[in-house]
Amino acid sequence: MRRSLAILTVLTSGALTAGAVAVLAPGANAATTLGAAAAEKGRYFGTAVAAYKLSDPVYSGILDREFTSVTPENEMKWDATEPTQGTFTFTSADTIVNRAIANGQKVRGHALAWHSQQPGWAQNLSGTALRNAMVNHVTRVATHYRGKIDSWDVVNEAFADGSTGARRDSNLQRTGNDWIEVAFRAARAADPAAKLCYNDYNTDGQNAKSNAVYAMVSDFKARGVPIDCVGFQSHFNAQSPLPSDYQANLQRFADLGLDVQITELDIEGSGTTQANTYAAATRACLAVTRCNGITVWGIRDTDSWRASGTPLLFDGNGNPKAAYTAVLNTLGGTTTSPSPSQSSASPSPSVSQPPGTRSCAATVAINAWTGGFVATVKVTAGATALTGWTAAVTLPSGSAVTNTWNATASGSTATVSFTNVGYNGPVPAAGTTEFGFQGTGPAPSTTATCTAR
Repeated sequence: MRRSLAILTVLTSGALTAGAVAVLAPGANAATTLGAAAAEKGRYFGTAVAAYKLSDPVYSGILDREFTSVTPENEMKWDATEPTQGTFTFTSADTIVNRAIANGQKVRGHALAWHSQQPGWAQNLSGTALRNAMVNHVTRVATHYRGKIDSWDVVNEAFADGSTGARRDSNLQRTGNDWIEVAFRAARAADPAAKLCYNDYNTDGQNAKSNAVYAMVSDFKARGVPIDCVGFQSHFNAQSPLPSDYQANLQRFADLGLDVQITELDIEGSGTTQANTYAAATRACLAVTRCNGITVWGIRDTDSWRASGTPLLFDGNGNPKAAYTAVLNTLGGTTTSPSPSQSSASPSPSVSQPPGTRSCAATVAINAWTGGFVATVKVTAGATALTGWTAAVTLPSGSAVTNTWNATASGSTATVSFTNVGYNGPVPAAGTTEFGFQGTGPAPSTTATCTAR
């Protein structure tokens, strides 16, 4: 997954996205969830999952009801699983994997080798030492999950943007041009049953980058390098629209004898335009026999790395959007108006205060590992609706905030103030909203202060 917005150099989509969503009326026995409807088409419908959000009953309720595949969002990446060289930490990833297996859901592993989100020790290696460390990492992680993973993103985002079709210049690439092949061979040896995928962004239509990926996987197939599938991230917005040749591009990879998967779908926008684009992407997968399934990159808009673009199928309160209905109908299902109440959400804490006085409370949930952490902060309004809020979290000595979502941070060490962004400042009486931040060093406590506006 990208941490910055990718821009596609492709033409605006044509017939795929034009006009209203056209679907046949579903039958009386049509499926009523995304996963069930996709299963009737021989496909999965999945989502990216964060372990620290599983305690949220709305989040976990939608996850259990709607999705038949899960992808750990960050918990399987190199910095999370091997924070110190040779010392492996699987607790958070195990939480997701074991829960998914218990619920009968597939698991997509993400990602074994990537130039980004490497632990500091790996960033400081090069040459043979880095190559050996990568092979050991791929082997150890894939072995740990042997038999539990449906598909692995073995290598992620190894090609550069632009018109050259060149490999990305990274520390892994500088170990030798065969590093991708080596990673795939190590993954196959460690877990012979899992499908092995190459995954990238800005490859959704035919362009220099997707042509370079096509050439690589064609070569792999010809030489017997173990590769089973190609993942298309499919992050779309007005600047990076769904390309008109999206289906044709998926098909040409499938024609190589590979499975194709839509791995990180999110589409910025709202209303009919967003719904039509989601429906078009879904139709494209259904039209390609070897398209195994679709994964959306998050559950609610507020869970998204692109939250300000409201790119997902459920709004911040867990309500299904028009895009949800469009996808479900395209899959042949029918809606039953699911709502967060079906997820057995816990009641918000009551706050005693004089009528008309705005107040709020903030609580912190922590997912920590050696050298870092992710914090999710829930802001709860009192008896009067909020127009805005600021939450303050005190960090231990040696800690620093490195990334924030759904809020604006002031400062990065000691006491850090987080102020709402435009779309989540208003909070209804007794309602809640969430934001999060990632940091290095020791994790903070689970207490925070909140100032209402």
